[in-house]
Amino acid sequence: MNKVYIAMSADLVTPGHVRLIQEAGKLGDVIIGLLTDRAVAGYQRLPYMPYEERKIVIENMVGVKEVVAQETLDHVPNLLKIKPDFVFHRDDWNTGVLRGTRQRVIDTLNQWGGKLIEPEPIPGITSTSLTQAIREVGTTPMMRQGMLKRLLEAKPLVRVIEAHSGLTGLISETVFVETDNSVREFDGIWLSSLTDSALKAKPDIEYVDRMTSISDILETTTKPIIFDGDTGGVTEHFVFMVRTLERLGVSAVIIEDKKGLKRNSLFGTDASQVQDDVEAFSQKISSGKNAQVTSDFMIIARIESLILKAGMDDALSRAQAYIAAGANGLMIHSKEPNADEIMTFCREYAKFDDRVPLVVVPSTYSQTTERELSEAGVSIVIYANHLLRSAYPAMVRAAKSILQNGRAAEAEELCMPIKDIISLIPERT
Repeated sequence: MNKVYIAMSADLVTPGHVRLIQEAGKLGDVIIGLLTDRAVAGYQRLPYMPYEERKIVIENMVGVKEVVAQETLDHVPNLLKIKPDFVFHRDDWNTGVLRGTRQRVIDTLNQWGGKLIEPEPIPGITSTSLTQAIREVGTTPMMRQGMLKRLLEAKPLVRVIEAHSGLTGLISETVFVETDNSVREFDGIWLSSLTDSALKAKPDIEYVDRMTSISDILETTTKPIIFDGDTGGVTEHFVFMVRTLERLGVSAVIIEDKKGLKRNSLFGTDASQVQDDVEAFSQKISSGKNAQVTSDFMIIARIESLILKAGMDDALSRAQAYIAAGANGLMIHSKEPNADEIMTFCREYAKFDDRVPLVVVPSTYSQTTERELSEAGVSIVIYANHLLRSAYPAMVRAAKSILQNGRAAEAEELCMPIKDIISLIPERT
């Protein structure tokens, strides 16, 4: 029998997938190259279903002879092993991120006289339309909560941006750019106490009620959420914070090792800030871990040693203690204008026998690239306040324009059309 190879992610199976397999089956045994989570996450959003669940679905479809893992977007490694007579792929990859992949498939098949077959698009429900429908309906707390751990397993670097309202949640959910070989988007959402407080014109001192912001963002997004838990409060209160966030489907909380009245870290030593004792903060981490119900929820410990000039040795010893206490991740913070001390920490941290994902917030060292941070061992980059910081100057410019001109005409070029604003909001019926 001829061998027919079809590569797919098969996250949301449609009649189009079934018909494609049926057509391929007329030419020989159908082998599905099922893209792993890591392969899919390299060029688009992480699948809703993990690889093993997708594999169960596909290998039980009529007409499928075998399912093999495709570890990369590039088909070539599997093609060289299988040497199929035909490769089937829908005629939707002549442009965009898959254009180069298509040409490599053709060149590889030519080595043994294989043929690429590209059926016409099949009308009906598509994966794209199903994905849009899921975004409009939303997701469940359990599905959302487990997404962050899956992302950390699938991607070398997880990219997170802050949101402080339902509208900014939509931005974090939907904005993307296409590069030559991938679609780049934000993987998760940061709920910042700084931007939550600033939006309400209140100081960032653990004062404002943040449940409304969480609710609005949960309703308009499906991506995993990391919650800024400030100091976590006293240990007895922190355990309730963990339980509440878990029930909502939040993926992780980050708490900083300071005590007393919370002051924003970017004040550094210019404001009175006291670092918590290692033993006391470790106990807070342990209590939070003991309180949680699910295995997916993550408690990430934020180390303030570099901010408070306590030194690199202090930061590293705290890292070891917090990992021993059960922290699922570490955030190392710095307010220096370059990433030198962050990179030093990363180099020393790489020597640890026991490591957890490392988180950074490059607000002050913004010239440092994601690639540099990833190569240093960073797992999560958080853009912690950029949507609010960019919105405020734009609003001030529009307000000043109206005042200067006594009308709104000149401000219109600073504003998006109201119809576009309305169309941003999905209608749920």
